[in-house]
Amino acid sequence: MNTLLLSELQSQEKDLLQTIVLLEEHVLQANQVPQIIEDVEYSFDSLEAIIEQCQAVIAEIDSPLERVEILLDELFYQHLFVDVHKSIWPVDSFKVAISLNQRLMSPIVKAVLVCEIINACGFNTDLVFVPNKIMVRVCCDEQYAIIFDAVTGESLNWHELDLRFDDLDGDPSQHELTSISRPVIIVEYLSALKSALIREQLFDKALLCVDLLLSLNPDDPRQRRDRGFLLHQLDCFKVAVDDYRYFVEQCPKDPAAQLLKIQLDNIRLSEPTFH
Repeated sequence: MNTLLLSELQSQEKDLLQTIVLLEEHVLQANQVPQIIEDVEYSFDSLEAIIEQCQAVIAEIDSPLERVEILLDELFYQHLFVDVHKSIWPVDSFKVAISLNQRLMSPIVKAVLVCEIINACGFNTDLVFVPNKIMVRVCCDEQYAIIFDAVTGESLNWHELDLRFDDLDGDPSQHELTSISRPVIIVEYLSALKSALIREQLFDKALLCVDLLLSLNPDDPRQRRDRGFLLHQLDCFKVAVDDYRYFVEQCPKDPAAQLLKIQLDNIRLSEPTFH
C-alpha cells in the first residue's frame, strides 16, 4: 500500500473531488504505461465551462432560494445532468472526467461533482444520508436548504423527508440529517467501484479497491472475505484461505460464512496425508 496515497486519503485538507480522481488513477490506471491523452473525454475543461455558465445564469439574481432553484435547473436540464437510477453502473461511470463528458456518472461520482459545481457558485453543500440513498444538501441561507437526489435532480419536501424517516427505528424526533464524513464518502466510492469491477471480471483492479478499503479499516471481515474471493479468482487460493477463515470466525452466522466453512472443511478433508 502506497503510504503517500494513504496519507492523501486521510488528509482533511485535500479537495474531495481531487481525492476521488486520485483513487481512480490508482485503481484504474495501475500497471498501465503512461501516455499523453488528448481525447476530449479525458479532459476536465467541460467542468470549468459548466461552472462558468452556472455562475453566469445566477449572477443577477438576489434571492438565495431563487438562485439555487435556477442553478439546479441550469445544471440538470440545460447541461443534461438529469438521469435515472440504474441497477448496474459500468466501470466508466466511476471515471470522473469520462463519466462527466458522457453524462453517465455513478451516483457517488455525480454527487461529488454536483457539490463541486454548486460550491463554486457560492453556496455550501454537503452529502447526507436520507434512508436508502445518499443525497445532496445545499444551504440557500440560514433558514432554507434544499435536499435533492444527485442522479435525478429531484428535491424532497419536508413531508417526503418525514416519510423517509418514519421507517427507521426509534424516536423520529431524534433523527438528524448529519453530513456524511469524508472517509465514508471515500469508502462508498471504493465499494461501488469494487462491485462494478467484479461484475466486469476485472479482478486485479477490484483487489486494489479492497486493499485500499482494508488500509482504512484493517479488521473489516467482509472486505477480508472479498479479498479472499478476489485472490481465489486470481489463482492465489492458498493465500485466500486465511481471509476466508477470518471471515468465518468473525461472522459465523452469516449465510456466506456457513457455505465457506463447508468448503474449507472439505478442503482440509481432501488434503493428502504424507508418510
